[in-house]
Amino acid sequence: MENRKIYEDIAQRTDGDIYIGVVGPVRTGKSTFIKRFMETLVIPNIDNVYRRERAKDELPQSGSGRTVMTAEPKFVPEEAVQINLGGGAAFSVRLIDCVGYMVEGAAGHMEGEYPRMVTTPWFDHEIPMTEAAEIGTRKVIAEHSTIGIVITTDGTITEIPREDYIAAEDRVIRELKELGKPFLVVVNSASPNSDRAVAIRNELAAKYQVTCMTANCLELRESDITDILRGVLYEFPVKELDLFLPPWVDALPHGNPIKNELYAAIRGGAAEMRRIRDVESAIEKMGEGGSISSAKIGSINLGMGIATAILALPRELFYTTLSNQSGFAVADDGDLMNLLTGLSSVKREYDKVAAALQEVRSTGYGIVTPDADELILEEPEIVRQGGRYGVRLKASAPSIQNVRSKRKQNPLSSERILTCKV
Repeated sequence: MENRKIYEDIAQRTDGDIYIGVVGPVRTGKSTFIKRFMETLVIPNIDNVYRRERAKDELPQSGSGRTVMTAEPKFVPEEAVQINLGGGAAFSVRLIDCVGYMVEGAAGHMEGEYPRMVTTPWFDHEIPMTEAAEIGTRKVIAEHSTIGIVITTDGTITEIPREDYIAAEDRVIRELKELGKPFLVVVNSASPNSDRAVAIRNELAAKYQVTCMTANCLELRESDITDILRGVLYEFPVKELDLFLPPWVDALPHGNPIKNELYAAIRGGAAEMRRIRDVESAIEKMGEGGSISSAKIGSINLGMGIATAILALPRELFYTTLSNQSGFAVADDGDLMNLLTGLSSVKREYDKVAAALQEVRSTGYGIVTPDADELILEEPEIVRQGGRYGVRLKASAPSIQNVRSKRKQNPLSSERILTCKV
């Protein structure tokens, strides 16, 4: 179920078309990665037996040693394959293999002392294989892929040392970062859990601020593919960040110092947030500013790119702010309960006379209508009228009448409201 959710999220972020550009230096295992990806995830989910066999025939060649096996960019499979996830969810997937940028020590791009010439769809004449590889790699990165996977190595899968890959590796990563396309880096290693592979992974992650993982592409499992796709999801842009604040903050007037301080902390934390992977650090930074006592992530919807976070403020700050805003001393919940109880009693009394006060201000006279519980019912009286009998009911209640009058004083004059209880 977890794997299925990852595939659904990827499909949602790419509008159902997952075109994975597999790029990087030559001789790093790009074709091997694509072959294992297809064999593990794509081919078993192709329903049509003929398309399944055709997809197997289209798998790229891979091999060991220094010789470059891929001569030109290739879509694998040739036509995108739709994978049904059940429940009406589906996505189309296609991987794009490319030659990659040349590295020192690689073979196959030269014929004797001369560059190997190849034909390409972009020119009507042959060009050197190295030039074709660079053009094809740039096109895969910029034009054909929705997400990118950079395959590099720690130097354990071929006879080429790690140092010879660094320049080409740097070039492809920087080009992807300039485009802003979601991607991650996979360090292909014969021993992905070795100290050397892990150290290179950490170095690349810190240097380029991108998700980096280790894997053995020759032995890639479905769990490895799921981890890689999940990592790519965290490289997609954040579309929305919903922050949940204590409700009393919204009740503060515009320009309140606490409100200004809180919003400044939020803006500061979100300033560098671009990708899903930035959300955690952004929320942590928010928690360091203003009067925020804690800041934590509520949820992240990877498919929609929406994250939620909860920001908490000290309870003592609420009491202090309430005291300042209301003019009443409130130190704890007990004080708050007593204050609300007293104010509610006052409000009930005021509500009785509020309409009358409004009338007296507008017309000069207003009467406070008594409530039902103020009525005094007198003893019923039997009366006779002609040949008929009846019962007379009498009730009385006090009323308050307000009259506005002008009172002149020397040298000032003022108005006052006279209240008479009848």
